[in-house]
Amino acid sequence: MKKFFGEFKTFITRGNVVDMAVGVIVGGAFTAIVNGLSNYVLKPLINWVLALMLGEDALSEIFTMLKTVYTVDPVTGAYVLDPETNKPMIDLANSIYIDWGALIMTIINFIITALVLFIIVRFINRLREENADILTKEDKAELKKRGIKKSNKEAVQAYLAEKAAAKAKAEAEAAEKARLDRLANPTTEDLLKQILAEMKKEN
Repeated sequence: MKKFFGEFKTFITRGNVVDMAVGVIVGGAFTAIVNGLSNYVLKPLINWVLALMLGEDALSEIFTMLKTVYTVDPVTGAYVLDPETNKPMIDLANSIYIDWGALIMTIINFIITALVLFIIVRFINRLREENADILTKEDKAELKKRGIKKSNKEAVQAYLAEKAAAKAKAEAEAAEKARLDRLANPTTEDLLKQILAEMKKEN
């Protein structure tokens, strides 16, 4: 039992398990944001525009009847008439039909959800790009020494580019120095490679 709980403790304290839990929680909150923007902001606006263009409940009336069943009065056995059109009322619960309006609304809802998701992801990516070059304390001190304000993005980017170039140059010099040191003090492996190369030349 002690071994079991020890393994369980190791499992729940792993980094990937904690990251997964955080991802699930953040994903749930993210879904709520997307649904909120879609259901309470964009969908009502689109429904209002569609009502102005096509009339009230226009989408709910777009369907193709495959089998029509009319509503019958259980007492008289006669068809129940629609008070507005004075025609027999269709029993949609028992009829067979293709609901084009529901399909159109589903497509519209999908487009709205995808649009909201795209806008949020784009906004988050923009924030990441802006925070990609995080200045260290040394960078801030150097910028202050040079009289460059952090609000001056062009000057900051130029400083960061200069810093990156200097770092790349230092790494190249270090690699070249390491190569020269290895040539001056070859290892056993290097000596064997040289001997094999000489043997190939002789052959």
